[in-house]
Amino acid sequence: MSASNCDILIQGGGPVGLACAAWTLQKFPDAKITLLDRNPISDDDLANADSRGIALSHGSKLLLDTINAWPKESAQIHRVHVSQAGRFGRALMTREELNQDALGHIIRYRDIHITLRRALRAIQAKSPNFVWRHIDKEVTENNIHAQCIVHAEGGLFKTQDWIESGRDYGQSALVGLVEVENAAPHQAWERFTAEGPLAVLPSHYGPNILNLVWCGSPESSQHRLQLDDADFLGDLQNEFGSRIGRFLKIQDRRLYELGLNYRKEITKDNEVWIGNAAQTLHPVAGQGLNLGLRDAYLLAEKLVGVFSGSGEDQFPANIQNALQSYAQSRKIDRTTTIGLTDFMARVFTSNLAPVVLARGLALSALQWLPPVKTALARQMMFGRR
Repeated sequence: MSASNCDILIQGGGPVGLACAAWTLQKFPDAKITLLDRNPISDDDLANADSRGIALSHGSKLLLDTINAWPKESAQIHRVHVSQAGRFGRALMTREELNQDALGHIIRYRDIHITLRRALRAIQAKSPNFVWRHIDKEVTENNIHAQCIVHAEGGLFKTQDWIESGRDYGQSALVGLVEVENAAPHQAWERFTAEGPLAVLPSHYGPNILNLVWCGSPESSQHRLQLDDADFLGDLQNEFGSRIGRFLKIQDRRLYELGLNYRKEITKDNEVWIGNAAQTLHPVAGQGLNLGLRDAYLLAEKLVGVFSGSGEDQFPANIQNALQSYAQSRKIDRTTTIGLTDFMARVFTSNLAPVVLARGLALSALQWLPPVKTALARQMMFGRR
């Protein structure tokens, strides 16, 4: 099939775009899909790319398992300890409370990216009408005719070429790998400081080498980036405390600017926006990629219903109605996740006395009101439908 004429054009070869193509082709191998990918053809070129740890929910794992796209190297989260620095209030969530194998997983971004590429290639072998093009000067979205255009090329906050709704949190996230003295296996820590959340998360390197995500003002974060290792570890120890012993080593420090950017309308005529192209979130609850994968999975269901001709009464008869139905089906999950993430990002950086008291009470309530804690945890793991 020529890339210049297709039913579905997917712009973006990141995890969300790859997953959308894979789920659509898995359900309908004859789908006429063109995927435009700005990444290099070879996986080898991505092996040394973005190594930051990404939080994936157990719900995302179940979805990715359906296309054999779960990376071999990952770290499970069995317990999450949430607290605020220098203030009362804490909550502990465990997998046993939810009767799940894990609360979540930490995976390097490049691993999920490469694994999805390999999974899509395996599906591509049975998909005669699928065209995977790597964009160059000769191939752009402007010279391809498609009945449906899926925008899945989002990028990071402040690198995007669109700004619609949201806010700049005036924060940066410093990420890296930190070695600690005495970490408990499968334990995640989220500690809210005066400048923002500080998370210490498991990694597949072993129980004592953990992923660090330290949010703070751009000035403070830049200062921490430039500190020598000893001074950095000293500052981290003072901020986090001694719950996991001494911080021994830090490596691979890098900064990311943080903000919220989202589209009020995620469909227009025959176009639809998913993943970071639809919403870019603060990492406080680790929901960005999880929300994007749910976007991709449910959109694939709608597209299959239209183009396979199997939808009958279950799916709309034409693409515009199908996309409107998709947008409606994503409204609750999307609104809830964006609102919850935005609320947490703002309320846990306020130092106003009433807010400090309220969030301490809220954390205590989570600990002593199991139904509330369970509802919150399930939202983080599976979203809303």
